[in-house]
Amino acid sequence: MSGDAGNAAGPVLALELRGIDKRFGTVHANRAISLSVARGSVHGLVGENGAGKSTLMNIVYGFHSADAGEILVNGRPVAIHAPHDAIAAGIGMVHQHFMLVENFTVLENVVLGVEGGQLLAGGLARARGELEKLARDYGLDVPLDEPVADLAVGLQQRVEILKALYRRAEILILDEPTAVLTPQEADALFSMLRRLRDEGKSVILVTHKLREIMAITDRVTVMRQGAVVGEVATRATSPRELAEKMVGRAVLLSVEPTPAHPGETLLSVRDLEVRDRLGVARVKGVSFDLRAGEIVGIAGVSGNGQSELLETLAGIRQPVHGTITMQGRDLVAEKSDPGERRKLGLAHVPEDRLRMGVVASFSAAANAILGYHNRPAYSRGPLLRTAAINEECAKKMEVHDVRPPIPGLRITAFSGGNQQKLVLAREIDCDPRVLLVGQPTRGVDIGAIEFIHRRLVALRDAGKALLVVSVELDEIIGLADRILVMNGGEIVGEVARVDATEEKIGLMMAGVKGEGHT
Repeated sequence: MSGDAGNAAGPVLALELRGIDKRFGTVHANRAISLSVARGSVHGLVGENGAGKSTLMNIVYGFHSADAGEILVNGRPVAIHAPHDAIAAGIGMVHQHFMLVENFTVLENVVLGVEGGQLLAGGLARARGELEKLARDYGLDVPLDEPVADLAVGLQQRVEILKALYRRAEILILDEPTAVLTPQEADALFSMLRRLRDEGKSVILVTHKLREIMAITDRVTVMRQGAVVGEVATRATSPRELAEKMVGRAVLLSVEPTPAHPGETLLSVRDLEVRDRLGVARVKGVSFDLRAGEIVGIAGVSGNGQSELLETLAGIRQPVHGTITMQGRDLVAEKSDPGERRKLGLAHVPEDRLRMGVVASFSAAANAILGYHNRPAYSRGPLLRTAAINEECAKKMEVHDVRPPIPGLRITAFSGGNQQKLVLAREIDCDPRVLLVGQPTRGVDIGAIEFIHRRLVALRDAGKALLVVSVELDEIIGLADRILVMNGGEIVGEVARVDATEEKIGLMMAGVKGEGHT
């Protein structure tokens, strides 16, 4: 049944939250939240970073315990103190950062934790048969005997969903499920979610992408500053109304930059070739220039060399051939590292903030100066100036709206979007000449996206050169002055923003070479 269907008394509720309250010290993460999810529906949960969405869902899944409130599943109160309680109640959760053992196979990951239960009474062969049926029923085909480490991100997400369905989940929570997916992978995910809904299962979709909310959900709940500020049938609202509820003010859903006025070339790349540790070419003969006062975007399906290109420009990887020239210096010949390039005015916001952008065990303040800790403002000899570092972090948090604004808090206590804002603040505030940005708004809410895009355009207008890599086509088309399209490690086309359409770029992403590239 659909989310609005049901008897005269209203839809049957799969999940009901009553007065859920949660504090972490001085932070009031959830404020007496009540929420109802109909059986056989897709229910959206939206809000800015730090609004309390993930905290609420982690309470439902047993990672946190509520200070007050009640959880009901199918109309009956349940006590959820740990994930196994949630699983026993028929609740599954797919986290934004997947919880898989990379050197285990898909089959081993799915059965991990239930090896001795009745589900495996027939052994691995029975488990394999059940997984193959689930894959057929829901379009979740994955190679069961492949190590997870060898799978693309979209396939890893399928593994997480298979894990939940294998454990008999009737309520599935997806936390920012498309943050690491290509548009094609997101479409496949939504097709699968519709199948789950049609089978009578309930899905809670936690996301900041309003286009996806409008496309897939039946109802949507909006949170702001730890509280519910609205719930509405999706067909009765609009992206603009949802954005205003999320942020508490009118929001520009896209930034319209003025025309660029490119100046001198600040970074020049010629015939760049990059190979991975197995010797496979990931970047093949790439050449382009970055000029002052322009944003160059790189579009492409994830895994086509964009990541390797960005890491090579930043000095993290060394190419096997080609040149990277900045300020008359050949950075490849010099084998300069990221720190040396930073001194030249080249800053880098990595695509994977957890792996390369922050140190998980460090505080927000320490992460806010990573790479710049030797500057006199932050250190005196071998000693760090702790007060100055905390003060600087507090300023960054205020300007970039990082929540909660507590410099001493460990970085892992912040939502993914707030981590991203702090990394961007660190790199942007150092006043670089050239800024490399990977996935600038991955996992970031609608209000922060507007802010980040404005900051990037302001840097361009101040005469900086920006290279932006994003799998979000609308972001690339709306932000970049020139768009380079990568496929199979090569640049297969270049399009000016005024000529860019999703269809034209999509064809190039599929390998159809554009004008000027053969």
